[in-house]
Amino acid sequence: MNKVLTSLYLTFILLSCQPNAKSPTMDMYFNQTKPSKEPLTFLPGLILKNKIIHRGVFSPIEDKYYITISKKDFTEFEIKRVSFSNGKISHSQNAFFNSKYDDHGLSFSADGKTAYFSSTRPIKDSTLPPTWHLWSSKKENDGWSEAQYLEISNLKNKLLSHPTVTKDGKLYFHASNLDYSEMDLYAAELEDGKYQKAHKVMIPTLENTGKCTPYISPEGSFLIFATIGSGLDLYITHQTKKGRWSSPKRLSDAINSSGQANPVISPDGQFLFFCTGKETMEKPWAIKWVSAENL
Repeated sequence: MNKVLTSLYLTFILLSCQPNAKSPTMDMYFNQTKPSKEPLTFLPGLILKNKIIHRGVFSPIEDKYYITISKKDFTEFEIKRVSFSNGKISHSQNAFFNSKYDDHGLSFSADGKTAYFSSTRPIKDSTLPPTWHLWSSKKENDGWSEAQYLEISNLKNKLLSHPTVTKDGKLYFHASNLDYSEMDLYAAELEDGKYQKAHKVMIPTLENTGKCTPYISPEGSFLIFATIGSGLDLYITHQTKKGRWSSPKRLSDAINSSGQANPVISPDGQFLFFCTGKETMEKPWAIKWVSAENL
């Protein structure tokens, strides 16, 4: 095993030992057969006709699973909570922050107490363009707080989506022009409760390649993302001791087989989840999972 794979394997072991993260129970995985080297479809019963499944994430503290779905023409995005009862899978319940606007790209902080997502809902007292912006909601005793807009001052007139955050609050996301051109990864530091100006995440050899749907590990040690080209491929990069990013490694052909994005590591660090599908709708869009040990 080379140094990169050894480092990644040790990182996942450390993630599984996080004191703040609740390990998923058997019920949390809906009693699905667990994958090894080859990805399996997660919850085949959730594959929907004429719908796209974009993303699936676990809440680290609530033993709940959420999926983002839309119409096949990429409209009417909504986030649903998945439930399992009497051998049947349902996604009829809206997420706690759902609105009449589009909602997408949900992730949770490592301790599960803050939810981050993107939405087209309007911003109060604002003249910003009606596009995707970043929002968050905090866990409270009786539920969740009202969603709050996350301002990134130097990107207010851009499209922002798919937030993911480290333990110390550093926010990663993708941003683009309003027509989705020039999409790339950005990061913003949290200082005194506010996010500072964002900077582009510079990944060697891919500086001029479009990138989207990032996942940052809680410690900020590695980043998984999709590249934008003729299709979508998943890559991983590690942060070096000097704070830079290593040369990215494309994930295996078993993973990169049918247009994939929205990578997420399970709260226990054991599995990589991602979504597959193509705009042609040749095959139903689905959530796949694979052992993180074999990355």
